[in-house]
Amino acid sequence: MRIDMVPTDVYEGFHVRPGLFFYRGSLIVPGGVNFTIYSAGAKSCSLVLFHEGEREPFAVIPYPESYRIGNVFSMIIFDLDYENLEYGFYIDGEYDVVSGNIFDKSKCLLDPNAKIVSGRDIWGEMPDWTNPFQYRSKVARDDFDWRGDRPLHTPHNELIIYEMHVRGFTQDESSGAKYRGTFAALREKITYLKELGVTAVELLPVFEFDEMEDTRVGLRKNEKGEPLHNYWGYSTVAFFAPKAGYAASGRYSLQMDEFKNLIREMHKNGLKVILDVVFNHTAEGDERGPYISFKGIDNKIYYILTPEGSYFNFSGCGNTMNCNHPVVRDLILNCLRYWVSEYHVDGFRFDLASILGRSQDGSPMSNPPLLEALACDPLLAHSVLIAEAWDAGGLYQVGSFPAYGRWAEWNGRYRDELRRFLKGDSGLAKIVAARITGSEDIYNPYWRGDCASVNFITCHDGFTLWDLYSYNEKHNEANGWNNTDGANDNFSWNCGHEGETEDAAINELRHRMVKNAAAVLLMSLGIPMILAGDEFGNTQFGNNNPYCQDNKISWLDWTMLEKNKDIYDFFKGMIHFRKAHPVLMRQSKGTPEGFSMVSLHGVNAWQFDDSYDSHLIAVMYAGKLDDGSDDFIYLGVNAHWELHSIWLPALPEGAAWKLVANTGAKGESFYEEPIPLNAGLPFLLGARSVMVCVANRKRE
Repeated sequence: MRIDMVPTDVYEGFHVRPGLFFYRGSLIVPGGVNFTIYSAGAKSCSLVLFHEGEREPFAVIPYPESYRIGNVFSMIIFDLDYENLEYGFYIDGEYDVVSGNIFDKSKCLLDPNAKIVSGRDIWGEMPDWTNPFQYRSKVARDDFDWRGDRPLHTPHNELIIYEMHVRGFTQDESSGAKYRGTFAALREKITYLKELGVTAVELLPVFEFDEMEDTRVGLRKNEKGEPLHNYWGYSTVAFFAPKAGYAASGRYSLQMDEFKNLIREMHKNGLKVILDVVFNHTAEGDERGPYISFKGIDNKIYYILTPEGSYFNFSGCGNTMNCNHPVVRDLILNCLRYWVSEYHVDGFRFDLASILGRSQDGSPMSNPPLLEALACDPLLAHSVLIAEAWDAGGLYQVGSFPAYGRWAEWNGRYRDELRRFLKGDSGLAKIVAARITGSEDIYNPYWRGDCASVNFITCHDGFTLWDLYSYNEKHNEANGWNNTDGANDNFSWNCGHEGETEDAAINELRHRMVKNAAAVLLMSLGIPMILAGDEFGNTQFGNNNPYCQDNKISWLDWTMLEKNKDIYDFFKGMIHFRKAHPVLMRQSKGTPEGFSMVSLHGVNAWQFDDSYDSHLIAVMYAGKLDDGSDDFIYLGVNAHWELHSIWLPALPEGAAWKLVANTGAKGESFYEEPIPLNAGLPFLLGARSVMVCVANRKRE
């Protein structure tokens, strides 16, 4: 029998009937809309209906007791104009802080399963703070034509990740985009990403958040002050809804289609889409924070609470989600399944992922059910899963994150140790050689596979690559915290002058240091990740924590693409070189006879110097190309402030070294046509420079 043919009840003129209890949130059904919500502690629940944009509801419809099964309330309402509808819930129950229940029936609550959220439709538009219902659920109609698209099956070891902020990537006028700062504008830049050669984009949070949640004024030099926003978005309001303010069509509630169009076009151009997701906390904050949804639905289920009923703060943001409670675990699983199945997302990077492995009392678990479930879930079987393997509570799990053979990790040790070595610190040669060659001392390939390490030197959180070699100290005064926020241990070096300079020698050195970092990153085993804008020397003016800077501090300046064209050409060349050599992606079909896949060298071939004062590392990779020919690649890294004569390893007859890159060269530093080297002579590797060589021996 059709749903719209089943006998109904009538409440104040509305025809209603018990709903589909299995489907959470709102769902369009024949003739009506199904509304389902879960609450274990609720005594009663009412559905609250608004005409779009109106402050007061036009109906409040209680769920009859017969419309409740277990702890699930479900009701179908017929003949609604759902396209012009906003809705929420009133939930009544016990208010006792110590017990963890803080129900308040006067609060209108957002549907935690809402697929569209209104209230922040236009980025930066000042809301009416007197309105008690700030974030409003909307009914989603999904009729998008994917035209046969599916998530990409690009192997994990072919990933070259490009981390970006959706708004900051195109918001500056120099981007030339039509609808700057939006999904639509990012779609215009797909050609650029494809030409650069990256194979995946990792988007900073795109789940609905409120950029106005902590609006305040931060004083900056030579300015009276500018309003600061929650620019990064690590403060989720709704886990199932794309950010309306990131859509040119968000004011028309068409953000779902706009984002799907972006993903479909990314896939057509061979680019995976990875979402940076935040399940460690929500925008509701601590005791001083607002009721948005979870606090008023089941506070003690969704958050980890102390025995006194206050919030544990392992996230550093006021609250911590109770991720391994079965109900919360199901919410997270269903959320990720939704983004994979309905948006064709290719993977996820989990912010402060160690929280996902904490128990309901906050202690670390040896076998966290959520992490195991994510690793083994059928719908997520081909999804990229990347953990930021630490949290703000001091739990640091780089190399020990519960992985189940599936999870990769942001390798924070790679970042820190490479930064220190490249700027000239001593005592690091042995450990940095391990980082470059896959960090197998951290990630046992038998247990973790060969793609556990996501290698990066910079990311959104910290200095850009240009700033890493332009500043000794952070310069976060504009954030409004008297420069007390942001990391102090940046392992940076200003090359002799703090900040921008006209000194040609310093600028030449900075260009060289940026290229050194790029070459090493793209020649390292593991998954490389590049911060957007690093490929053309983008700066944040020394700010290493611009989470609140919706301005030129955070926006990419596309004029730098021409100004620093040598840096861009070097990045592009190294990316395409990596993709052309299977051994760098651990895809080689065997090794040449007499050679191992990886060998370490020093000033002299086969003599690696791991002494305290060693500042030179050389690595040779040996593998086979698809045509069966032998492929040899040599990376020489001289972090010393003096040049060195390097003897490259001798090769089998029929193979000869050619120079692919030399950051110490005057002028061009990457050679599309490799330059033959003189056999039997050493190579002069300049101070603070990197070389890459290649040799090939055809199959007989």
